[in-house]
Amino acid sequence: MVKIADGVIIFAVYAILNGVVFSLYAYDKRKARKNAWRTPENRLIFFALIGPFGAYGGMKVFRHKTLKTKFLLVPIFLILHLAVILYLISPLA
Repeated sequence: MVKIADGVIIFAVYAILNGVVFSLYAYDKRKARKNAWRTPENRLIFFALIGPFGAYGGMKVFRHKTLKTKFLLVPIFLILHLAVILYLISPLA
């Protein structure tokens, strides 16, 4: 069983991680507009796997990578993370 204080720390770290991923998508979009060096797509997908809320938010807010087929994985990652979170906070866990 996770203590309340531990849960708050885990949530804070997870929120910061998703914020970093959101910023990464913003950074890549800014570089795309300037035709500068870009973050490799596989790296963006990897970070979407560990921070899908930030990645999905970045895709929507900046309209970035929304037409690329491999980025259809981002909502799938988000759903998987939601399922795990719901399982962990459910009273049966």
